[in-house]
Amino acid sequence: MESKSEDLLKEALDLPPIERVALVDQLLISLDRPDDAIDEVWRKEIAARLRAYRSGTAETVSAEEILAEYRGK
Repeated sequence: MESKSEDLLKEALDLPPIERVALVDQLLISLDRPDDAIDEVWRKEIAARLRAYRSGTAETVSAEEILAEYRGK
């Protein structure tokens, strides 16, 4: 006997691509729950990176360098 999720997957795969994308989007949104502890860690990290950038101590790479690296591959 197939599980409910297997049945749902078969049905979802029969949907037109745009509807499958919308379904995936809604499923991913349902998994993304705010977490105050994680948000605070990111706020501190962002502030530290901004301070380093503004003080000139952050090692930076230009967009042109990054794009050139990927175009060369």
